[in-house]
Amino acid sequence: MSVVSKYNRIAPIYELIDLPLEYFFFREWRKEALSGLSGKILEVGVGTGRNLKYYPASCRVIGIDKSKRMLRRAQEKAEGRKNITLYPMDAEHLEFPDNSFDYVITTFVLCTIPDPVKALKEMRRVLKPSGELIALEHVHSDYPFVDFIEHLINPVLFILLGDHTTRHTVKNIEKAGFTIKEAKKLAFKDVFRKIRAKP
Repeated sequence: MSVVSKYNRIAPIYELIDLPLEYFFFREWRKEALSGLSGKILEVGVGTGRNLKYYPASCRVIGIDKSKRMLRRAQEKAEGRKNITLYPMDAEHLEFPDNSFDYVITTFVLCTIPDPVKALKEMRRVLKPSGELIALEHVHSDYPFVDFIEHLINPVLFILLGDHTTRHTVKNIEKAGFTIKEAKKLAFKDVFRKIRAKP
């Protein structure tokens, strides 16, 4: 089953799956990362739209996702917000001109895209030279015990969600040509990170 099929299937219950993490961690990280932004923003993998309420009204936000059922959930949250537009689109083939955005945002997305480096190269292409990638992601841990747990749960999460827990996401961002400006550890040792990078 493709990643898109998996997310179409779980869209009605998606927000229940990680509700404890959302309540105790993710919502504060989203608010801190997104509420001070300005300009034109691309959110890759907008999902059910959990980030949308944190963007300032002055921003122009375009959100994309391959799962149309997830997008329908996001559309409900975007209702009445004229500064937000949502499209079905593949992150590996962005349908935007070069140098279009001030920010590209990913939150817990780079773990599911089939070819993350290819998608990141696309994100870099559509960013303005002065722009910035902001990513909230879970990544491969350098701590042996945590690494062991990640490898243990990886097959289960991949089957259920198409989620890779063992990806070297910071290195993938660098492979795509970005320069890392910040890779802040957020929780569970070094698993959850806030990453800021320049094209």
